[in-house]
Amino acid sequence: MLTNSNDIRRRLERDGWIVVRVKGSHHVFKHPRSPETIVLPHPKKDLGPGLVRAIYKQARWDRD
Repeated sequence: MLTNSNDIRRRLERDGWIVVRVKGSHHVFKHPRSPETIVLPHPKKDLGPGLVRAIYKQARWDRD
């Protein structure tokens, strides 16, 4: 599982997620075919395991 916010941001963008707004250090992503929004604190090297699991679940990614 990726824990670095920069790596997660890159993977989200590769999968079609678009940054819809930025407020401070939080980037909000939206996917055109999904009602989900994902909030990613950026830049932060290591995200907590609970936040990473939540992002993976919202993005519908399998655990690596």
